[in-house]
Amino acid sequence: MTMTADERVAHVGPARRLLIRPELGAVVGLVAVFAFFAAQSPVFRSPAGIANWLDPAATLGIMAVAVALLMIGGEFDLSAGVMTGTSGLILVTLATRFGFNVWLAMLVGLVVALAVGLANGLVVTRTKLPSFIVTLGTFLMLQGINLGVTKMITGSVQVSGLRRADGFESASAIFAGTIQIGGTSFRVAILWWILVTAVATWVLMRSTAGNWIFAVGGNEQAARAVGVPAAGTKIALFMTTAVAAWLVGSILALRYTSVQANIGIGQEFIYIIAAVIGGCLLTGGYGSAVGAAIGAVIFGMADKGIVFLGWDADWFKFFLGAMLLLATLANHLVRRYAEEVRH
Repeated sequence: MTMTADERVAHVGPARRLLIRPELGAVVGLVAVFAFFAAQSPVFRSPAGIANWLDPAATLGIMAVAVALLMIGGEFDLSAGVMTGTSGLILVTLATRFGFNVWLAMLVGLVVALAVGLANGLVVTRTKLPSFIVTLGTFLMLQGINLGVTKMITGSVQVSGLRRADGFESASAIFAGTIQIGGTSFRVAILWWILVTAVATWVLMRSTAGNWIFAVGGNEQAARAVGVPAAGTKIALFMTTAVAAWLVGSILALRYTSVQANIGIGQEFIYIIAAVIGGCLLTGGYGSAVGAAIGAVIFGMADKGIVFLGWDADWFKFFLGAMLLLATLANHLVRRYAEEVRH
């Protein structure tokens, strides 16, 4: 009698395991984009050039990783971009207009961010409304608050003067300073980005919470049936995105010492694009934090590479659109291949 191998113990080789990784397409794109710009611009591949394009990648990457976790969990947050502005405005306004120590002002901003994330999560999970609609409403409300309150307090759409506030120097050194590596200055935000990516990767790949995130994003009803706290998981993800927005907003406010009331508007789509380029599916249940971080690097390289080559900046939007379409196609093919390997 012929024995058939149980598919549950079927061998999957290293090559196949590599091919089904969600970030594979992003890695290929990263190598291609770097090779393209490095071949044409010596400045791009120099240490100073690398520091230059890692800077925007870092702040974008922090948000892209948090947004990726939320997308893997099956939800979106369109208020993430404007929340960075809200956090920065709270910090600068409290420190410059009401005499708060910078650290205390940052703490207040964190509490507000957590409250917004909690509210988003509760509304989505309690009402079952699409997170796209719920967070779009939050986006509009925060946009109105940012503009209205800033004008009411300052008479303009900008708050400045943070450098003179108590606690600025220490907070700036930790969140907005620079570090010297080989004689080149790199923004400390890069370290925060690496830390956020590492923690998010550990959560996804090594913790029970990571299993819950993939489960609720893949099939929420099935996840509930096996005891996964679906509502709590999604609320935690919305709060995580809000905390990331607070961190980025604080970094930018401390770096520039002033904040415009309209900062962050429109960035939510860039975060989603970076996550998709990094391997996240819009349908949820699939993706990685490392992939989102790589998507942010591709963004940073294209953003600065086009400048280094002296091209019209309008080509950057074309590049983003092309990368989004190619990444979506690659993710679809990888996901389909992964399902064939499992079956």
